[in-house]
Amino acid sequence: MSKPFGPERWANDISIILRTVLGADRFPIDVKAVAREISAQKFPADPITMIRGDALNRFEGALVPAPAGRTGWGILYNNDIKSNGRINFTLAHEFGHYLLHRFAYPKGLRCSSEDMRNWKSEFGQLEQQANTFAATLLMPLDDFRGQIGARDRPTLDELGNCADRYEVSLIAATLRWLHFCDRRAMLVLSRDGFILWARPSEPALKSGLYYRTRNAPPIELPSQSLAMRRQSCGTSYAEHDEQVWLGQACSENVIVSDNYDCTISLLHFDDAAFEARWSGRAAAMQ
Repeated sequence: MSKPFGPERWANDISIILRTVLGADRFPIDVKAVAREISAQKFPADPITMIRGDALNRFEGALVPAPAGRTGWGILYNNDIKSNGRINFTLAHEFGHYLLHRFAYPKGLRCSSEDMRNWKSEFGQLEQQANTFAATLLMPLDDFRGQIGARDRPTLDELGNCADRYEVSLIAATLRWLHFCDRRAMLVLSRDGFILWARPSEPALKSGLYYRTRNAPPIELPSQSLAMRRQSCGTSYAEHDEQVWLGQACSENVIVSDNYDCTISLLHFDDAAFEARWSGRAAAMQ
């Protein structure tokens, strides 16, 4: 019996089909059309037959089985979501659940933003797998790296251009870049003077730059940070010494987001100083 495909394998295989058929014109990906076509080809007895918005209260999206006596599945997204990027990612996320999890959950799945952040729970792991599928499908790394390199220091405006290209949210595009970047960088979301959550790049995490926000007391924003001082919409930029963010010199690019009711900060830390210090310590140990 063959091993089931994982989220990246499913997404990459679909990307190959789309690149072969549509070429460079495949972005942004029409998730509704792709989900219907792929499910009908791969699983003709159990395809996706309905995709629409609905009143889902606190849920972002849902994968639901067809009513009794009928076959197939439906994908729902919350009508209250105003951002086309968030809707597109939600559709891809639920398509991921269809491909990966529908046999284990024949009654379907309902997904909230809180579930997506609770990675350690069983359901949180399913959500992370669906997120991985959605990000890989909508923002293939080979194409993303052609827009912004792993060693670049992109602004939120430049990452916003990628968000427009792939029709995803700015947060989703930034997280995708952090996934492959080779620099010390971090995304921080905050509200009312407190950090909601933060995501470092792997080099930042390995150098000890992170905030522990899960199952921890609320963390106040640094008093001199741009996120703490910024009140109006639009982007702004500041350079900080080591007294502001995590004891490290960095640049801070901030945008106040109405869609997420939060402030988004992108931090680029000083790699040169860190690498020089690390090299000096390594030499001293020899």
